[in-house]
Amino acid sequence: KGLIEGGVDVLLVETVFDTLNAKAALYAIEEAFSELNVKVPVMISGTITDASGRTLTGQTTEAFLIYISHFPLLSVGLNCALGAKKMQPYIKELSEKANYFISVFPNAGLPNEMGEYDEGPSQMASYLDDFLSRKIVNIIGGCCGTSPAHIQAIADLSKNYKPRTYEH
Repeated sequence: KGLIEGGVDVLLVETVFDTLNAKAALYAIEEAFSELNVKVPVMISGTITDASGRTLTGQTTEAFLIYISHFPLLSVGLNCALGAKKMQPYIKELSEKANYFISVFPNAGLPNEMGEYDEGPSQMASYLDDFLSRKIVNIIGGCCGTSPAHIQAIADLSKNYKPRTYEH
């Protein structure tokens, strides 16, 4: 309620690894909308933990989508956990199955043994170039390890493409 009363443009439920918690968040958002008699766009972004494409609680990307698809979302996507290169098959799956805009906010690769992220802005942008050229995303950004230089590289790259279209 505080965010809505404060005038946010969008609500983002992110880094979802437990869809039951996501469903609770969406329920709370619905309650706030009803109580305040106002709605703002809602985005949701899950996170997968490894190359299996599953959340920490074991759901597949498709199961995550099905579980939250009762809600009128602006977008659904993935963030954190894996770098852009390893997220691509799961973003592609969402793009093929979701009737929402698709978002991706990857890490700058996976953390190294010191917990730092080694993927530079141009390397991250090159992986996202594939997402954009295949028209499987609408909203892109960065998560862990990204810097203003990463976001600038992504912004510069995105100027060369039109976003994904979908039927709604």
